[in-house]
Amino acid sequence: MTEAPAPVARIALIADRSPSVIAHTRVPLLLSALAARDGLLLDAYWIPTPDAEEPDAVRGFDAVWVLPGSPYRSEAGALAAIRTAREDGVPFLGTCGGFQHALLEFARNACGLTGVAHAENDPDADDQMLTPLACSLVGHEGVVRLAPGSLAESLLGADHSLERFHCLYGPDGSVHLPVLESHGLRFSGWDEQGQVRVAELPGHPFFLASLFQPEQYGDGSRPHPFVRGLARAAVAHAVGAREPERQGARTV
Repeated sequence: MTEAPAPVARIALIADRSPSVIAHTRVPLLLSALAARDGLLLDAYWIPTPDAEEPDAVRGFDAVWVLPGSPYRSEAGALAAIRTAREDGVPFLGTCGGFQHALLEFARNACGLTGVAHAENDPDADDQMLTPLACSLVGHEGVVRLAPGSLAESLLGADHSLERFHCLYGPDGSVHLPVLESHGLRFSGWDEQGQVRVAELPGHPFFLASLFQPEQYGDGSRPHPFVRGLARAAVAHAVGAREPERQGARTV
């Protein structure tokens, strides 16, 4: 009996691709490493944020990864991709700008905070949820402490980790974050000053967002556990999505 070939998962990479963004240049290395080291095969498609505005832009994919590189050309496109992944149970990872927009999407569409804004996109808005950080985290490394029993902790296998940041904006937690928590979002990672740096959605197959950039972990030859976790979830989604087809074929 021949062994079934390894499933190939389709992953949507949401970003306005640029050679000047380190995270974008790392993606091909990470995909190759996932295949070679872990046998996780991902067929990746780059989708610019304006194209992600289309209603079915990410439907049919096994995972959605909103990468760094904000301000995005289309805030609406980034939010639409995140919403589809969240509501349709598609594995999702948001990093740096993806983390920021994951919180923004959840606030607007799950919590009814329709007026909240990202200061980078709308600096004159009255209700800003993502605001300039008191200290720039561009090129900064810092310890992130993880909640016991969280998805983030299980992936890292530790209660803390040293991570690399490259961002100027983060959540203003004084007002909005408790509302997001009350609607089911879990904050599962904080820096040493107690600022939120990781969020996840319990009950979702895989929904994880980090303000730090796991793309910059090491030299790209050993994918960060968050990236590996997304890849495994994508392959599991691919297997599940194709199972009805195999069941149908056996009954013909």
